[in-house]
Amino acid sequence: MSNEPQGAPQPERQTAPLLDRSDVRVKHATGISGAIAAFVERVRSGDLGSLPVIAGLVIIWTVFTSLNPVFLSADNLVNLLFDCSTVGVISLGIVCVLMVGQIDLSVGSMSGFASALLGMLWVNHGWPVLVAIVAAIVVGAVVGALYALLLNRLGMPSFVATLAGLLAILGMQLYVLGATGSINLPYGSTMVNLGQLMIIPAIVSYILALAPGAVILGVGLRTRERRRASNLSAPSVGSLLARSLAITVLLVVVVAYLNLGRGVPLMFGIFLGLAVVMDYALTRTRWGRSMSAVGGNHEAARRAGINVSAIYTSAFVLCASFAALGGVLTAARLASASQQAGSGDVNLNAIAAAVIGGTSLFGGRGSAYSAVLGIIVIQSIASGLTLLNLSSSLRFMITGAVLAIAVIVDSLARQSRVSHGRA
Repeated sequence: MSNEPQGAPQPERQTAPLLDRSDVRVKHATGISGAIAAFVERVRSGDLGSLPVIAGLVIIWTVFTSLNPVFLSADNLVNLLFDCSTVGVISLGIVCVLMVGQIDLSVGSMSGFASALLGMLWVNHGWPVLVAIVAAIVVGAVVGALYALLLNRLGMPSFVATLAGLLAILGMQLYVLGATGSINLPYGSTMVNLGQLMIIPAIVSYILALAPGAVILGVGLRTRERRRASNLSAPSVGSLLARSLAITVLLVVVVAYLNLGRGVPLMFGIFLGLAVVMDYALTRTRWGRSMSAVGGNHEAARRAGINVSAIYTSAFVLCASFAALGGVLTAARLASASQQAGSGDVNLNAIAAAVIGGTSLFGGRGSAYSAVLGIIVIQSIASGLTLLNLSSSLRFMITGAVLAIAVIVDSLARQSRVSHGRA
């Protein structure tokens, strides 16, 4: 019997050329009907993807719209996207640490400290705002590197290290803010306008809405030709066109509807841009494959030649850096840095967004788009309850229930994948 740990990555998977994510999943799909059959097979095997969260989002929107039609108004959705951007950026970092099977409990405190640092350096000491922003993000990166050092060198569990960091960083935030407890940012400045007013021009938003479909079609056609050259089955041109057209139409309709109100918030555009970059890094690079391997089985990944310590370090540095950037965006949104920044439910919402969106708590599986979908779900609940003038206590209870359901679905899907693999 082999001594290799269960779940060890196959050697050929480490050296195989990088293909489109549909490379394995649509192996037998040669048309639209084949693609549908492949999708059904993935669901049966436990690979649910974003299906549960999308279904949940449809239910949430349907319920709130039936109770108050204002919920789906263009102006309310624009405000919802503004609110999604701050915690959503923090959640992108949580996706990184969850993928390697770790956790960071200090992201809320880190975001609050970054906002306080921004206010102190920019307002109190007169630093250029861009320099102050970079300084705040660098401090976040240093904190993340410290967490990784404690894990890699001393073996301190990330739960304990980041819990200690939560308390220490909170103390630093209070110290920086001083006796007043808050620092107001210059109203009318570019930073505050970004957080409250700036909208992507309509023509630019339409161009950006067309881009994903074009990219999907281009990459799909290139992958198709590469597979055909290797005498492998490949999706038909018709199925690629249908997928590209469906995504393009959906995005154009969404942008057109938002433009009936104020338009697409620039801050949300920045959030989506970061999610796209992170998705490419996690799915199309060797580093991203290493992240999944370490989260799936870190000992097997080490034996396969992956520098596990470096992967842990990159995950924690990215997580704390995103938390700091989220704190900067929060300060812009609120036009101030205060003791309340990063407190309350920021920590829980950032972690919940990643998990609700589909990132596994067991490690090894996740997506940058998990943060996008998850935070939209959470903010939809908050916005809907606010419009109904209901107590915030309900928001915590409903969000907790949704989080529990997401973890249960993830656990059941994981068991299904194991059973399907054995079969």
